[in-house]
Amino acid sequence: MVDEVLLALAASGGTAVVTAAGTDAWSGLRQAVARWFGRGDAERERMELERLDRSATALQSAEPGELERARIRQEASWQALFEAAFEALDGVERDQAAARLRDVLARYTPQGSVTAGPGSLVVGGNTHVHADNNSTAAGVINGGARTGTPTEPDPSQG
Repeated sequence: MVDEVLLALAASGGTAVVTAAGTDAWSGLRQAVARWFGRGDAERERMELERLDRSATALQSAEPGELERARIRQEASWQALFEAAFEALDGVERDQAAARLRDVLARYTPQGSVTAGPGSLVVGGNTHVHADNNSTAAGVINGGARTGTPTEPDPSQG
Protein backbone atom coordinates (compact mmCIF):
# COMPACT_ATOMS: atom_id res chain seq x y z
CA MET A 1 0.00 0.00 0.00
CA VAL A 2 1.31 3.43 -0.95
CA ASP A 3 1.11 6.13 1.73
CA GLU A 4 -0.62 9.49 1.28
CA VAL A 5 2.60 11.34 0.46
CA LEU A 6 3.34 8.97 -2.42
CA LEU A 7 -0.28 9.11 -3.57
CA ALA A 8 0.02 12.90 -3.75
CA LEU A 9 3.32 12.58 -5.61
CA ALA A 10 1.73 10.13 -8.06
CA ALA A 11 -1.14 12.57 -8.59
CA SER A 12 1.37 15.36 -9.24
CA GLY A 13 3.12 13.13 -11.76
CA GLY A 14 -0.14 12.47 -13.59
CA THR A 15 -0.97 16.16 -13.64
CA ALA A 16 2.51 17.05 -14.90
CA VAL A 17 2.28 14.62 -17.82
CA VAL A 18 -1.11 15.97 -18.91
CA THR A 19 -0.15 19.61 -18.38
CA ALA A 20 3.11 19.33 -20.31
CA ALA A 21 1.68 17.49 -23.33
CA GLY A 22 1.82 19.78 -26.35
CA THR A 23 3.95 22.44 -24.63
CA ASP A 24 7.62 23.37 -24.79
CA ALA A 25 8.17 21.38 -21.58
CA TRP A 26 6.92 18.14 -23.15
CA SER A 27 10.15 16.85 -24.68
CA GLY A 28 12.17 17.12 -21.47
CA LEU A 29 9.42 15.83 -19.21
CA ARG A 30 8.64 12.98 -21.62
CA GLN A 31 12.26 11.79 -21.59
CA ALA A 32 12.62 12.18 -17.81
CA VAL A 33 9.37 10.32 -17.04
CA ALA A 34 10.31 7.47 -19.39
CA ARG A 35 13.73 7.20 -17.70
CA TRP A 36 12.04 7.25 -14.29
CA PHE A 37 9.79 4.33 -15.22
CA GLY A 38 12.57 2.51 -17.09
CA ARG A 39 15.00 2.54 -14.14
CA GLY A 40 17.87 1.62 -16.45
CA ASP A 41 15.92 -0.81 -18.65
CA ALA A 42 16.12 0.57 -22.22
CA GLU A 43 13.21 -1.54 -23.48
CA ARG A 44 10.94 -0.43 -20.65
CA GLU A 45 11.97 3.19 -21.30
CA ARG A 46 11.07 2.81 -24.99
CA MET A 47 7.67 1.37 -24.05
CA GLU A 48 7.01 4.29 -21.71
CA LEU A 49 7.98 6.79 -24.43
CA GLU A 50 5.38 5.15 -26.67
CA ARG A 51 2.76 5.32 -23.89
CA LEU A 52 3.58 8.99 -23.30
CA ASP A 53 3.25 9.69 -27.03
CA ARG A 54 -0.16 7.95 -27.11
CA SER A 55 -1.29 10.12 -24.21
CA ALA A 56 -0.10 13.31 -25.91
CA THR A 57 -1.85 12.29 -29.14
CA ALA A 58 -5.08 11.54 -27.27
CA LEU A 59 -4.99 14.99 -25.68
CA GLN A 60 -4.06 16.84 -28.86
CA SER A 61 -6.70 15.07 -30.96
CA ALA A 62 -9.56 15.46 -28.46
CA GLU A 63 -12.46 17.56 -29.66
CA PRO A 64 -12.85 20.82 -27.71
CA GLY A 65 -15.97 19.52 -25.97
CA GLU A 66 -14.17 16.32 -24.96
CA LEU A 67 -10.82 17.80 -23.97
CA GLU A 68 -11.56 18.07 -20.26
CA ARG A 69 -12.73 14.45 -20.14
CA ALA A 70 -9.62 13.35 -22.03
CA ARG A 71 -7.44 15.29 -19.60
CA ILE A 72 -9.14 13.68 -16.61
CA ARG A 73 -8.77 10.18 -18.10
CA GLN A 74 -5.11 10.67 -18.95
CA GLU A 75 -4.31 12.24 -15.60
CA ALA A 76 -5.98 9.37 -13.72
CA SER A 77 -4.22 6.82 -15.90
CA TRP A 78 -0.79 8.31 -15.26
CA GLN A 79 -1.50 8.68 -11.56
CA ALA A 80 -2.36 4.96 -11.43
CA LEU A 81 0.84 4.09 -13.30
CA PHE A 82 2.95 6.10 -10.86
CA GLU A 83 1.14 4.49 -7.91
CA ALA A 84 1.70 0.99 -9.32
CA ALA A 85 5.38 1.74 -9.84
CA PHE A 86 5.71 2.84 -6.21
CA GLU A 87 3.84 -0.26 -5.00
CA ALA A 88 6.26 -2.53 -6.88
CA LEU A 89 9.26 -1.17 -4.96
CA ASP A 90 10.53 -1.94 -1.48
CA GLY A 91 11.04 0.78 1.15
CA VAL A 92 14.52 2.01 0.18
CA GLU A 93 13.85 1.78 -3.58
CA ARG A 94 10.52 3.50 -3.08
CA ASP A 95 12.16 6.40 -1.22
CA GLN A 96 14.79 6.75 -3.94
CA ALA A 97 12.13 6.65 -6.69
CA ALA A 98 10.10 9.28 -4.85
CA ALA A 99 13.14 11.55 -4.61
CA ARG A 100 13.89 11.09 -8.32
CA LEU A 101 10.27 11.84 -9.26
CA ARG A 102 10.29 14.98 -7.11
CA ASP A 103 13.44 16.08 -8.95
CA VAL A 104 11.82 15.41 -12.33
CA LEU A 105 8.72 17.38 -11.40
CA ALA A 106 10.73 20.26 -9.97
CA ARG A 107 12.87 20.43 -13.09
CA TYR A 108 10.20 20.11 -15.78
CA THR A 109 7.04 21.63 -14.35
CA PRO A 110 6.64 25.36 -13.97
CA GLN A 111 6.03 26.42 -10.42
CA GLY A 112 3.07 28.68 -9.80
CA SER A 113 2.05 28.97 -13.44
CA VAL A 114 -1.52 28.76 -14.59
CA THR A 115 -3.11 28.09 -17.98
CA ALA A 116 -6.57 28.33 -19.48
CA GLY A 117 -8.34 27.54 -22.68
CA PRO A 118 -9.99 29.97 -25.07
CA GLY A 119 -12.66 32.16 -23.52
CA SER A 120 -11.28 31.64 -20.03
CA LEU A 121 -9.78 33.81 -17.35
CA VAL A 122 -6.81 32.70 -15.31
CA VAL A 123 -5.56 34.52 -12.28
CA GLY A 124 -2.23 33.56 -10.76
CA GLY A 125 -2.86 35.41 -7.52
CA ASN A 126 -5.66 37.54 -6.12
CA THR A 127 -8.31 39.28 -8.12
CA HIS A 128 -11.29 41.41 -7.33
CA VAL A 129 -14.12 42.06 -9.76
CA HIS A 130 -16.61 44.64 -8.59
CA ALA A 131 -19.64 46.30 -10.13
CA ASP A 132 -21.62 49.24 -8.79
CA ASN A 133 -24.23 51.75 -9.96
CA ASN A 134 -26.10 49.13 -12.01
CA SER A 135 -23.00 48.32 -14.06
CA THR A 136 -21.60 44.98 -15.17
CA ALA A 137 -18.28 43.56 -14.05
CA ALA A 138 -16.85 40.26 -15.20
CA GLY A 139 -13.56 38.59 -15.85
CA VAL A 140 -14.87 37.07 -19.07
CA ILE A 141 -18.18 37.48 -20.82
CA ASN A 142 -18.96 34.86 -23.45
CA GLY A 143 -21.90 35.85 -25.62
CA GLY A 144 -22.37 39.47 -24.64
CA ALA A 145 -24.19 41.38 -21.93
CA ARG A 146 -26.82 44.09 -21.80
CA THR A 147 -27.54 46.72 -19.22
CA GLY A 148 -30.68 48.67 -18.55
CA THR A 149 -34.31 47.72 -18.14
CA PRO A 150 -35.19 44.51 -19.98
CA THR A 151 -37.82 44.74 -22.69
CA GLU A 152 -41.20 43.26 -21.93
CA PRO A 153 -41.90 40.00 -23.77
CA ASP A 154 -44.56 39.84 -26.42
CA PRO A 155 -47.81 38.65 -24.75
CA SER A 156 -47.90 35.72 -27.18
CA GLN A 157 -44.64 34.46 -25.63
CA GLY A 158 -46.23 34.13 -22.20
